[in-house]
Amino acid sequence: MDITVNNEPLQISGSCSISQLFQNHIQINAAGIAVAVNQTVVPKENWDETFISSGDQVILIKATQGG
Repeated sequence: MDITVNNEPLQISGSCSISQLFQNHIQINAAGIAVAVNQTVVPKENWDETFISSGDQVILIKATQGG
């Protein structure tokens, strides 16, 4: 199925949770990352139960420090 991650198309096979998306498709460390699906922020404690559907728009936002 086709989804969009940070405005880039990504094709994944079948349904997956946000956690599975990180483990299997987006090879980055999830520490310090906020996730929104279709413009709704998903708390990290809900990543295992929140499934991505075809056509979903996923936004990943990385926290940074600065001063």
